[in-house]
Amino acid sequence: MADVARLAGVSHQTVSRVLNNHPSVRPATRERVLAAMDDLSYRPNRLARALVTARSGLLGVVTSGSAKFGPMSTLMAIEETARAAGYSVHVTAVRPGEDDLPAAVARALGDFDSQAVEAVVVIAPRIRVVEALADITSRAPLLLVAAGVEPSDRYVAVGADQAAGARSALRHLVDLGHERIALLTGPPDWLDARERERGWHEELAAAGLQPAHVWAGDWSAEAGYRVGQEIASSASRPTAVAVANDQMALGLLRALGEAGIDVPGDISVTGFDDIEGTDYFRPPLTTVRQDFTELAQAAMTELLGAIEADRRAGDEPAREPAAGEGAEDGAGDRGAAAVVPELVVRASTAPPTR
Repeated sequence: MADVARLAGVSHQTVSRVLNNHPSVRPATRERVLAAMDDLSYRPNRLARALVTARSGLLGVVTSGSAKFGPMSTLMAIEETARAAGYSVHVTAVRPGEDDLPAAVARALGDFDSQAVEAVVVIAPRIRVVEALADITSRAPLLLVAAGVEPSDRYVAVGADQAAGARSALRHLVDLGHERIALLTGPPDWLDARERERGWHEELAAAGLQPAHVWAGDWSAEAGYRVGQEIASSASRPTAVAVANDQMALGLLRALGEAGIDVPGDISVTGFDDIEGTDYFRPPLTTVRQDFTELAQAAMTELLGAIEADRRAGDEPAREPAAGEGAEDGAGDRGAAAVVPELVVRASTAPPTR
């Protein structure tokens, strides 16, 4: 850092302010310091900085080890958003099928404590992961990314409003005139699946309707394909099917197509997630889009607020917030509003013809 200061013609303190994105540094000075860092191939030593500032600049993330679309998209968005806020991310995957899940989560949090992370994000698509946190303590503040989970004295919580997204898809079908609407749900141990099914039932009740049928799926295209075959062989078919994710909707569309059932002429279909390629399904799929970047930004705002609150509680000096972090904008308020998904209407839905 001293070499950078000499080359840039500034003080050691100015270099430090540039590293911490302090707003008091003039743009021309900041550019000169950054150029000197580039010329010298300077990279901050996180260990040395942590010893001086009591800040590691590290965040821990615990995932359930799932490669499904939602958890992986959430992880990628959080990593990118954390990096933009000046943090590095260490990730630990907990196997979803572990018999002693609480012990596995406790080990992950213990490992992060030994790495002096400033906070931990737990991506919890399954109910068991949330339950595992009930009796586990962590030195660092915890943030839970999960659908339909209220914050507690152990963690702050953010999530996408899955129920609201599901209600928008069901309302779209009702507005088109559908009354015989079937549901293809996700696995019951997934929070997203529970919240989406809850939203569907709430909207059906508001319209004075009952589901024509309810099938339990497992997120896979194969599950959707099997349901599509069952629909094709049934004498009493629904006029619309609300599907809990796009992969199952893909399998459903194929089975219906093979049976000569037209979508949306005979049956309308909605999905959820808006995965890449849904606009190229046959037909293009009406679905619900989740903004994972917005979710990650909401999570980061809550997390930065929790970190600052933790420092104040421990009488540690709070760092100056980086530009755009929003620590002064109510960050850390418990019970943050959930991110609301958006309905994307395409060609797989239409008014019923029978």
